[in-house]
Amino acid sequence: MEACHSLHQSNVTSYGATALAIITLEAFAGVWINAFIVCVLGIGWVKKKTLNSNEKILLLLGCSRTSFLCFSWVYIFLYIVYQNYLHVHTMLQLIASFQNFFNDSNLWVSACLCVFYCIKIANFRNSFFIYLKAKIDKMVPWLLLGSGLLALVVGIVTYDITETMQRTNVNEIMQNNNLNFTCPGNFWDANIRMDKLFSRYFFLTSFGYAASFMAVMLSAVFLLFSLWRHKCKMQTNSMKDLRLEAHMRAMKSIFSFLLIYSINFVCLALSVIYIMMNENIVPLLLSIYLFAFPGVHSLILILSNPQLKKALLKILTFVKC
Repeated sequence: MEACHSLHQSNVTSYGATALAIITLEAFAGVWINAFIVCVLGIGWVKKKTLNSNEKILLLLGCSRTSFLCFSWVYIFLYIVYQNYLHVHTMLQLIASFQNFFNDSNLWVSACLCVFYCIKIANFRNSFFIYLKAKIDKMVPWLLLGSGLLALVVGIVTYDITETMQRTNVNEIMQNNNLNFTCPGNFWDANIRMDKLFSRYFFLTSFGYAASFMAVMLSAVFLLFSLWRHKCKMQTNSMKDLRLEAHMRAMKSIFSFLLIYSINFVCLALSVIYIMMNENIVPLLLSIYLFAFPGVHSLILILSNPQLKKALLKILTFVKC
């Protein structure tokens, strides 16, 4: 039995070392890509003294993704290399809460970007849609504020869960060693409280993932329908149609995000399932894709944004020379 356990531990260690190397490369690339977005938009903000709605969303998205990659990498590094440091008081709570805060902020701000593209570019005669198109620029700051508040709630609940979990683990160790520092009643209450916290946490995260996914999917459907209607109304194909080009750029960005967001959602769900089953190897392998998601999608956003693409080409030309 002990030989099987040691073999399992060695497999986890070998898989963990490989996963950590790949995750480090992905996190490093993702941080640089998102830092590039933040720097370009930040410099433009200083020069112009203002930001449009699209730039505000991209700037906040770049900041949240950079922070998410940093905190997630620290957590994975400690989990694989220095696991005992996670048992230090408030260490696990802070890292997990910040990681979940920036992850939820990343998903909600990404959904806001897709909704903004849909409302700004799509063309419908519905009075409510026309009202949204006229007010969307004023609504963007409130949407971003709401995204931050929802992510903050998830971060606070995560902190409370990890603190209760650590307290429960300490109580289990004390009871197994026949120590009398705690009574069984308190231990039972802690278990009940942790179950309630877990159910609250999974409700909040599931609602966040499902709502943001629905927002992206509906934005893609509305834009596709608007593009189809616009093509049917075109008088001639010889003229260069700017609205059609805007539709196509937005569609490429949203559908690429919809694809990788769907895979990201599946990986997140599988990670939660395997973590509940006390499985270590599969969540590590799934983390490889989860770390690639912020960098890949941000690179797509750079290539679909004229300002960011122009800055990237300038840098590449300078490096090449």
